[in-house]
This record gives sequence, C-alpha cells and structure tokens, in this order.
Amino acid sequence: MSIRLTELSHGGGCGCKIAPALLREILAQTPAMSGFADLLVGTESSDDAAVYRLNDTQAIVATTDFFMPIVDDPYDFGRIAATNALSDIYAMGGKPLFALAIVGMPVGKLPTDVIRKILEGGEAVCKAAGIPIAGGHSIDSPEPIYGLVGIGVVHPDKIKRNDQAKEGDVLILAKPLGIGVFADAMKKGKLSPEAYDQMLSSTTQLNTPGIALAEFEGVHAMTDVTGFGLLGHLLEITRGAGLSAELRFADVPVHPMALELAQAGFSPGASERNWASYGHDVSLPEGMAEWQRKLLCDPQTSGGLMVVCEESAASVVMEEMSKQGFENARRIGRIGLGSGVKVSL
Repeated sequence: MSIRLTELSHGGGCGCKIAPALLREILAQTPAMSGFADLLVGTESSDDAAVYRLNDTQAIVATTDFFMPIVDDPYDFGRIAATNALSDIYAMGGKPLFALAIVGMPVGKLPTDVIRKILEGGEAVCKAAGIPIAGGHSIDSPEPIYGLVGIGVVHPDKIKRNDQAKEGDVLILAKPLGIGVFADAMKKGKLSPEAYDQMLSSTTQLNTPGIALAEFEGVHAMTDVTGFGLLGHLLEITRGAGLSAELRFADVPVHPMALELAQAGFSPGASERNWASYGHDVSLPEGMAEWQRKLLCDPQTSGGLMVVCEESAASVVMEEMSKQGFENARRIGRIGLGSGVKVSL
C-alpha cells in the first residue's frame, strides 16, 4: 500500500502559514533591531529575508522556510520545498551560496527510502541552483516537515526590499496564481495528471530573475507571492511604502486548469483565513465573483516574484522574465497615493 504524504499532515505547503493578522499580533512585541547598524533588513517590514552587511560590497542574505507536504510524491515534495525556500533569497536580489536542511519526519510511519527521496528532491533543486546543502538538522516529528535555511549574498546597495515602492510604479507578477486551488483539488482526489504537471512545473521553477533584477535601478521593490496570497503580499508592499495599489483582476495570470477548478468551487481554507486577516484593507468591485476573490487570496507555494518598478523599466523587466523562462509574467497593476488595495475587473 502506497503512503500518501498529504494524509500525514493537517495542512500542506505555504497554506500551513499562520494567518497574517495572527502573525502580526504574535510579532507585535518583537524588539526593534535598531541598535545593529549592519543589520540592513530585519523584522521591521515583514520582508522575505534578513540582510546583514559584511563590508561596503557584500551583505549576507539569510532566510528559512519549511512546511508539510503539499503533494504525495516524496521527491516532488522535496523539490517544491527547496525551490520555495531559495525563493526568498532571489526576492531580495541575492545570489544563493549554500543551504542547510530542516528535516522533521514521523520515524516509524515513513519508510527510510521515502524520507531519502524527499531529501534527494531538495538536493536536486540546490544542484540546479548551483549550491550545496552543507548540513542541517533533523528531528522525529508527528508530521513530515522539510525545508531549507538559505544563505546568499548581495551588494548592500542593490538589495530589493519590499517597502520601497514609489507612486506611479508598475506591478509585475512572474508566475500565475492557483497553487492553493490545485492543492485543494488534489486533497479531494480531483486533480488530473495534466493539472498536477502544471502545478509541479510552476512550483519547481527557481525565481532566478531576482539576481538580474538586483542590477536594475528602476526596480524599486520586490517580494515573492506565497502563503498570504497575492493581496496579502501586495498589502505588505503598500503598507511598507505608505502608499496604495490598484489591481486589475483580468490582468492577473492564473494557471488555466486552476482557473477551471476555482470556478468549480475548489479553494483551500487558507484563502478565507487570509481574507479575514486583511480584507478590510481591500476594495472590491461590484460584480466580483466569490471564486475571483478567493483566487486573489489563494496561498501560493513557491509562487512567483512580484516586481515593483518604474514605468520606464517595465519592458526591461518583462524581457528578463521572458529570457529566463517566465513567459506567463504579466503587468497586473500600479502603485498610487493613499492606502490599501483597490481591485477592478
């Protein structure tokens, strides 16, 4: 009898993340790190990774990400988790140097060869990224958990924070939405092999354009869209900059098969938790369908980069995306004055 990894955990992928509102409450009393002059990025802006300056030309980018299975195939789970973890380095404009593995497995429930395949999946992604897994830590846990600590490097003057958007900037999203929808359909036994292939292709595509985009002065801010959904991560950008955003639903890329599933009613519970956390800061148009709103809150696992750039740089950013295999990248909106996010159809 084959083992379904998703049956061993209560949630999967970035849908496991603590809801945004609860996370803000938990972290509200976190001490400020203002006494450390070389800590260039800490917890103050809910950014993707910490950045610490070593000297005038080098800064270390450090992040960690791990979660429970979003798919049943152990090798694919390892690949998705590792791709997702390294994404935070790319989102800061950094280049990965090496990784450490985070492993929690229900020893006695999972055969050794299954655990080994999970690790092999992560190793394959790190090899593709050109870095080693140099160590890690493992525990016996009731649910399977896998991820990485990612360590990278970036020039201190080329960090792409998530809070530096400017009025008039263009929003570009590199990958289509719908990973949470796929995961919900799979959990309910309704995901076709073709839809699974679409999901896997997206979640194992490394966000490598982030390295090149660090060199573009016209790129003001960057983040990756993951567990809080498109709206949640866009709100982090607008709050950090003290600005607003306009988003046009028709311009937002969505995986074709995920679109069909979303219209059929598939949506993970995390979509509603996300909306409950930040819906009060979002203005929706009359006539927007429930499935459309849920897609904008859909938790993405190993989602795409969201790039905030001046109008004059948009075409160059799109060219870089296309050159690196992100043919589905789209302009989805614009940054403006005020606060919150306004959605149009």
